[in-house]
Amino acid sequence: MEHLADHPSAAQPLPLEGITVVAVEQAVAAPFATRQLADLGARVIKVERVDGGDFARGYDTAAGGLASHFVWCNRGKESLALDLKDPRGREVVRRLVADADVFVQNLAHGAAARLGLDAATLCADHPRLIAVDISGYGPHGPYADKRAYDMLVQCETGLVSVTGTPERPVKAGIPAADIAAAMYAFSGVLAALVRRGVTGRGGPVEVSLLDSLAEWMGHPLHHTMHDGEPPARTGLAHPVIAPYDAYPTADGGQVLLSVQNDREWRRLAEQVLERPELGTDPVFATNAARVAHRAETDAAVARALGALDTGEALARLERAGLACARLRDPRELAEHPQLAARDRWRQVGSPVGPLRALLPPLTLPGGGEARMGDVPALGQHTGALLRAVGMTDDEIAALRRDGVAA
Repeated sequence: MEHLADHPSAAQPLPLEGITVVAVEQAVAAPFATRQLADLGARVIKVERVDGGDFARGYDTAAGGLASHFVWCNRGKESLALDLKDPRGREVVRRLVADADVFVQNLAHGAAARLGLDAATLCADHPRLIAVDISGYGPHGPYADKRAYDMLVQCETGLVSVTGTPERPVKAGIPAADIAAAMYAFSGVLAALVRRGVTGRGGPVEVSLLDSLAEWMGHPLHHTMHDGEPPARTGLAHPVIAPYDAYPTADGGQVLLSVQNDREWRRLAEQVLERPELGTDPVFATNAARVAHRAETDAAVARALGALDTGEALARLERAGLACARLRDPRELAEHPQLAARDRWRQVGSPVGPLRALLPPLTLPGGGEARMGDVPALGQHTGALLRAVGMTDDEIAALRRDGVAA
């Protein structure tokens, strides 16, 4: 039997083509998970509230009038606006779920169960369905009913305690808990699809923000459990390596430098600092000595790099074979030469016109490119989806008139 692999010119289909996902979702965790599924070819039907939709639509207007969070997490989806408090709205979702492969929800704790849309209920009715419940703290326990916004979970898991300067803890600048949960939900769906391919049965998938970010805290957690002391907050510096920090340059930039061993320190001293005697000076010759004399070490590096423009400093460091980076802001990331050289940018459609978007990090060479569909307007696909579940125009008009659909 011949296979596609026998014909290099034949592009393989996207791996989730033919998979249908229904998502009652909001904010970041579930929408970012289902966007990964959409990028891989799945059809994703996003169920939103009739009165404004996913509340992430209102976070800001930075993306040409649209909310940047929403644009990031919701391309390639169909928007269905329903009032799920009305039994007619819930019935529409149940009809969609009956023909779906995956259901995802991240409503407040207990809300999905009250609506009959929790994983246990749906999987009992549809044995092949994979149903994902994303929660803040898990389905039971003393924290189950607590609000679980990203920043709160960053605090509860200790991420904030190890981020920042010695004087001040800070939260991560991205929604780390939401992203962690989203990626475990995404991988959980893929794992469940593989299992269904073997057994023929779907089943529930549980993901919580607390569990997800606690896993990402692995290094500081294990360090503390086994050593007894949590790692110190050191800003951009490293608690046990020097030099390892950001250093200002003459043109106002900052260069990150990481010296991993004493051989690298000697190269730094000779080729960048132009002070070869520091390579063998007992105050600096070993990493332990440099950490013990961190202020003097940093001062020597800062003095040399501060006399150079950013480009020149980076060039010297790279010629010396030393790990380094430019400290960039998001504007500079958008123009990153590596992303441009690898053609990582695309345009996606939206209600306000084309918007730039990055290709997803998961690349499958030899297959079709990720499906980066449009960002939907609220309720853009309501009519088509209601007709697809068998409703007549008169029934649809009644739902719209009663505020059950929009």
